[in-house]
Amino acid sequence: MIREKTFYRAFFTLALSLALQNLLTFGVNMMDTVMLGRYSQDAMSGVSLCNQIQFLLQMLVTGAGEGAVVLGAQYWGKGRLEPIPHIIGTALRFGGVLAAVLFAAVLLVPEALLSLLSGEEAVIAQGVQYFQIICFTYVIFTVTNILAASLRSVGIVKIGYAIALSTLCINVFLNYLLIYGRLGFPELGVRGAAIATLVSRCVELLIVVWFVKCREKRLNLTLKKLLFIDKSYIKDYSRVSAPVLVNQALWGVAQMVQTGILGHLGGDVTAANAIAVQAYQVLSVAAYGAASASGIVVGRTIGGGKREALRPLVATLQVLFVGIGLLSGGAIFLLRRPVLAAFGGALTPRARELALRFMAVIALTTVGTAYQMACDNGIIRGGGDTGFSSRMNLVSMWGVVVPLSAAAAFWWEWSPAAVFFLLKWDQLYKIIPVALRLHRWKWVKNVTRPGGGEEEAP
Repeated sequence: MIREKTFYRAFFTLALSLALQNLLTFGVNMMDTVMLGRYSQDAMSGVSLCNQIQFLLQMLVTGAGEGAVVLGAQYWGKGRLEPIPHIIGTALRFGGVLAAVLFAAVLLVPEALLSLLSGEEAVIAQGVQYFQIICFTYVIFTVTNILAASLRSVGIVKIGYAIALSTLCINVFLNYLLIYGRLGFPELGVRGAAIATLVSRCVELLIVVWFVKCREKRLNLTLKKLLFIDKSYIKDYSRVSAPVLVNQALWGVAQMVQTGILGHLGGDVTAANAIAVQAYQVLSVAAYGAASASGIVVGRTIGGGKREALRPLVATLQVLFVGIGLLSGGAIFLLRRPVLAAFGGALTPRARELALRFMAVIALTTVGTAYQMACDNGIIRGGGDTGFSSRMNLVSMWGVVVPLSAAAAFWWEWSPAAVFFLLKWDQLYKIIPVALRLHRWKWVKNVTRPGGGEEEAP
């Protein structure tokens, strides 16, 4: 274990900054869910289905951004900043294409997509109204988040939660005006929630562009640097990022399939799942912040050639992950009823009971998530091994979780709570392969090019 207090101070400062950013980002979807849940259960359920496409986009954007973070952190550790703008420009190209494809799919066939996730006509009708507006945020969201992730690779994290805070405040205020029709504004329901999110996403983009142009001095990013890149870095980026993108895409599609399985069990199950997922996302941000911070710390350590420091670093991080998991799981379990109370009386009694059971399941599986996800996406991926996660999740999700859950739901006719557990139990058993991979040390890879002479990192 590392004993220097300076390490813990620096790590927790970085982790908490990233956790706060995640909290504010997930808080936008959470407030949509809560405010629409108080308006109408069908409206909340319809938007929760649309958020599965948003989640898929978020996974793809994370994958595109992670390639820049892994390479950028290692170059920063080596004291070389010149390649990083080329890598960021490449990541924006990859992410932009993916966002454009999703935009076209949602704009052209919204009802067909939603019918895959639910058989409830009233829920689908609400989702289509939301989709017709929210799809215009996809490219904006992608550019903003890839730029913020890329800046994170060189230690600039405050801009991320400044962006997220502005979005949350604007979104909640406009939701209040447009969902319910307050202060003379029309009552627009789900369309009001979509308009509020679109406006807040535009403000996000303006903030990050202003920051990059006027305040960021380490990389001195310009539009010219991002457009006219050294194309040789596309190969470097693809080698690192492609496995991450595949993994994130598989994970995002799998979550849509899981939602579809639950969605075809009835509207109450869809509503309960929406509440449980939002509660999990908001109350588990510390685990995701720790994972992101560990990826940056490990990448800088390897890039700086400090291999001897990895063993105590990895041992320390594992202990921290377990502690964070126990605290996060306990928080979800203890706050189940207060979270449910925030939705008022619009939910049916069955939806409320199922939501309590689903959150109890998530409280248990979060302990496993905090360890194995942080070790996998943080330490192993930050160390340069971006392929292990995609291989493991391909076998786990499509070979175990989805077939068993579908059989339990439609063949064995198990209860919704039992099906929900089967959809989440991979967060527990994946501890074994992740721990084995971690302690074999084959994940330590320097993914940067040899060389020097570039501008030194501060």
